[in-house]
Amino acid sequence: MKASKRYGRDIGLSARMFLTMLLLAAVYLAFLVVLSRLFALPLVLVFVGLFMFAQLYYSDRLVLWSLRARLVSPEEAPQLHSIVERLCAIADLPKPRIAIVPSQVPNALATGRSKSNAVVAVTQGLLDTLSPDELEAVLGHELTHIKNKDMLVLTIASFVSTIAYFMMHNFFFMGGGGGRRNDSSLVLIFVASLLTWIISYALIRTLSRYREYAADRGSAIITGRPRSLISALYKISGKMERIPTKDIREVEGMNAFFIIPAISGRSVLALFSTHPPTYQRILLLSQIEREMASAKYTARNIYKNI
Repeated sequence: MKASKRYGRDIGLSARMFLTMLLLAAVYLAFLVVLSRLFALPLVLVFVGLFMFAQLYYSDRLVLWSLRARLVSPEEAPQLHSIVERLCAIADLPKPRIAIVPSQVPNALATGRSKSNAVVAVTQGLLDTLSPDELEAVLGHELTHIKNKDMLVLTIASFVSTIAYFMMHNFFFMGGGGGRRNDSSLVLIFVASLLTWIISYALIRTLSRYREYAADRGSAIITGRPRSLISALYKISGKMERIPTKDIREVEGMNAFFIIPAISGRSVLALFSTHPPTYQRILLLSQIEREMASAKYTARNIYKNI
């Protein structure tokens, strides 16, 4: 039996993600009702829809380009390809393309709009830092993101939020004549856009953090060694503190994709992280390890304390 099926689903975590998506849907529905006052709403929807489609369709190329990542063949990186092939067989996934990022910041990421169009990238700093077992655990985390279609989920979740941000940012350029576009309507639309963006911003980051927990759990199940991921998280976070701020800032824009965000001390991203605290991830992985060792592991109760 494949590891991906052996332990079933984490019902508690799935319920939290579903509730977050439900809250997002309610916020978005209220926002669209308010926006129905605007004559140009269909044009805004089409414009932002095309933008989001392009972002999803070309995300893998954009991410690789921005990080100066290079796709590598099995001949160039045999160990990396061997680990990914083995994990994909366990997780029942098609093998993604593999890339190496020329950065000393130890990290890894997965991107792509589908399982068949995915890319897993690791930095040179990660390869130099981790043991083979730790590298396998990190790659298991990234492959779980692919298996759970996290890129697609978060892009869809942020669709209306992007519309709200666009409306708010361009508020003063979207006025104009029209009987229905009176001052009170414009103020209402601006307030609705602002509130929708703020609330959805928080909810999307909550959803992203839950999906990081799910990816940690997936790595533990696929590899059977949660201790390896714990060790990797310790090493990555510890080395990150010694990386020069200049190097971190070069990759900081890709934090939503990384296994641990690369955040410089003065960055506003430190206040609105897409990832849960590393110490809490380690605590929950330790709980998985204990329950696996005692043969009492049940996917239902691992994240009950989140």
